[in-house]
Amino acid sequence: MLLWKNPVVLAIARGGVAVGGRIADRLGAPLDVILPRKIGAPMDPELAIGAVTEEGEAILDSEISRRYGVSAQYIQETTQREQAEIVRRSNLYREGRAPLSVDGRDVIVVDDGIATGATMKAAIVSLRRKSPSRLIVAVPVSSPEATEMLTALVDLFTTLETPTYFLAVGQFYEDLGQTSDETVRLILKQANQRPGKKG
Repeated sequence: MLLWKNPVVLAIARGGVAVGGRIADRLGAPLDVILPRKIGAPMDPELAIGAVTEEGEAILDSEISRRYGVSAQYIQETTQREQAEIVRRSNLYREGRAPLSVDGRDVIVVDDGIATGATMKAAIVSLRRKSPSRLIVAVPVSSPEATEMLTALVDLFTTLETPTYFLAVGQFYEDLGQTSDETVRLILKQANQRPGKKG
């Protein structure tokens, strides 16, 4: 059993926010979003060739980028577009609040599942620069490849399932509908209005 050091839960928006709300409630920890954005391949937007951090840095899978012949111009344009969406979501979800500090804290990063691991890797790269005490990834389901890659990057990686046959996160849910912006705002507000939350 872990002894927590001033934990904070960061949910990858939008899908991870419902999962993050449950974990934050269980731990009595504050909840915030983290907003990396996938960079999809030009001819297959669902295939991640990398992701953009909340600070606007593109973290790329160089092997997939080469295989798909992705140009520097495409990466630059996509990064700018996704950065604009990150700014929009940050303003909307945080309603003017600064992101929660992670310096010296245990940070639990959550999502509804991990396929390629690109967006989670971008979140980890971003957070490592902010000096957390420990960095923990907790998800309901993860592909074997992503599990192997991400385990090497964090202090603890935990998942309920790592199925061998993994096509997409949605195959492990009865209904993995899109979480709306309004739902994200509501979960964040409810989580951080509970007594005992230390931002």
